[in-house]
Amino acid sequence: KSFLNHTAYLSCYFPNSQKTDIKDLRVFWQKDPDEVVHEVYHGQEKHDNLSPKYINRTKMDMDKWTLQLLNAGIVDEGEYSCIIQHRDKGSPKVIHTSKCLLHIIANYSQPEIAWLHTGELKPSEYLNLSCSASGGYPEPKQMTWLISYENETSTLMRPMDVSQDAVTKLYNVTSKLNITVPTNTRTNISCLLQLGEQLGNLVSVPLGI
Repeated sequence: KSFLNHTAYLSCYFPNSQKTDIKDLRVFWQKDPDEVVHEVYHGQEKHDNLSPKYINRTKMDMDKWTLQLLNAGIVDEGEYSCIIQHRDKGSPKVIHTSKCLLHIIANYSQPEIAWLHTGELKPSEYLNLSCSASGGYPEPKQMTWLISYENETSTLMRPMDVSQDAVTKLYNVTSKLNITVPTNTRTNISCLLQLGEQLGNLVSVPLGI
């Protein structure tokens, strides 16, 4: 995983148990069958065969057998292959291949609750709210509403409206809530954006009524 516009680190997972000299190897990284991302030929970096979008964006750490991909973008997501060849009696022989899957992450703004109506609240009327978060990636799992009063919290599921920016590929999400105005007890309403198992959750500032 890598954050948007940061450096992504892609490992070759090459143990080099034989302690082979880099000058005897050809190391190249590919994305999809036809895109060469980086090439090291007998210890020297070669740029002749690189796909244009990777020129001046990659660096190889020879000690760790790791490729640094600078300024990683959403279009860089996908599977990368690392292939290492050894020149054995003149003809190169593949001695190692590995694959690495790159996922890009962009942080969403903190979810924010907005009122969708004007005028004062009256008991037994409806309360209309929306909750929005923007500028994130990947697409979130869901947005839920948390209604807390006294010592109880209930969870309400509502549809999540998701839009993706055509240029940046970042997502904006909104959910709407329509409930009767709580009476006689102070109520806190929050909304929770669930980003998935490894990315955690974001919660709004509670709205007190």
